[in-house]
Amino acid sequence: MLDINFIREHSDIVKKSITDRRANIDLDQLLKLDGERRELIAKVDALRAKRNGAARKKDYETGKKIKGKLGDLEKKLNNVVKRWDELMLKVPNILLPGVPIGNDDKNGQGPCFGNKIIKKAGELPKFSFKPKDHIELGELLNIIDFERGVKVGGFRGYFLKNEGAKLHWAVLNFALDNLIQKGFTPVIPPVINRRYALTGGGQFPWGEEDTYKVGDEDFLVGTAEIPLMAMHSGETFDIKDLPKKYVGISPCFRTEIGSYGKDTKGLYRVHEFYKVEQVILCEADEGKSLEFFKELQNNSEDLLQKLDLSYQVLILSSTDCGKKAAMTYDIETWMPGRGNFGETHSNSVVLDFQTRRLKIKYSDKQGLSSSKVKNKGVKYCHALNNTAIASPRILIALLENFQQKDGSVKIPEVLQKYTGFSEIKPK
Repeated sequence: MLDINFIREHSDIVKKSITDRRANIDLDQLLKLDGERRELIAKVDALRAKRNGAARKKDYETGKKIKGKLGDLEKKLNNVVKRWDELMLKVPNILLPGVPIGNDDKNGQGPCFGNKIIKKAGELPKFSFKPKDHIELGELLNIIDFERGVKVGGFRGYFLKNEGAKLHWAVLNFALDNLIQKGFTPVIPPVINRRYALTGGGQFPWGEEDTYKVGDEDFLVGTAEIPLMAMHSGETFDIKDLPKKYVGISPCFRTEIGSYGKDTKGLYRVHEFYKVEQVILCEADEGKSLEFFKELQNNSEDLLQKLDLSYQVLILSSTDCGKKAAMTYDIETWMPGRGNFGETHSNSVVLDFQTRRLKIKYSDKQGLSSSKVKNKGVKYCHALNNTAIASPRILIALLENFQQKDGSVKIPEVLQKYTGFSEIKPK
């Protein structure tokens, strides 16, 4: 959420961000409601002061007249505030400089997101045979069962079994151990979260259609980022206790309604999966936030390099970047079965967009002597999040890149201490 004062004072910047993102929000209507809200608050406060004065003087007749007027004004104020709150939640974050602007496709073929490839790493595998995709390999090796997965779990259901199940846990534990060694605190969070957590984390209102609802106000989260952020809602840190670095591991659930018809076969787009997620809370310094952004990016790339997988890094355009993010880098890993790179990681710097909603603050009062700290006092933290590893999607890359002519699959050396085997052979 943006600061309403910033929106008032920099409406041109906010409008540009809304236009660049193609966000569905009428900023003029919001500002009009904001004016009505402030005017009504002033009137309500004035009447409350008069009512209190009449009560002190025991002027019950005047108090009775004020009560009626006050009730009408408070009702009107509540209605305006409700509409104001709804619009405030739809205002997207401000994009950082350097984020490419997405444009419409001139040929009428839909949106041209304008994402830019900024890095390529690793060598693509060369096969002396026609490589199989992970669906064929899964059946040949008896490690994935889609038919029974659909029978039990419905569309996009799957079973991982035998070495497939072990490989799944191996890659998750590999990522978890690497992040713990880098100073991240491991957390297993709750995956049933209340609405405020998803609203505060910026998943709502935009991503509600892709979220499973399990109660009146309870939902299954699509990423550990949401509960890791909400964990500190309403708290104020001392600056010396920042940054907070967490690595969460959890199941994730997504309805994938917004991706209807895409990647309907295989493990690429499924309703439930596991993910190791990195989250950082730091002080409100854009320069330091961008340094942590680089750190998270390096962590994910380091994992892929240790797995000896080829990948490319993209900076997402204004139309593809999530509404809560100020900037996002995606990593796409080479998947021979697709004949292309497939998204495996997403790294976002969010600034204070989430923490303002969740009221996560810090105090730098003890640092008043520092000339580098501006606007000293209590401020909202900055927040960042990034995928470390998501499975089973990463299994696509592992199975397809390391397959052999006979259909067997070699296991990267860094995973062998977790799997207990170096190869998966056809059954």
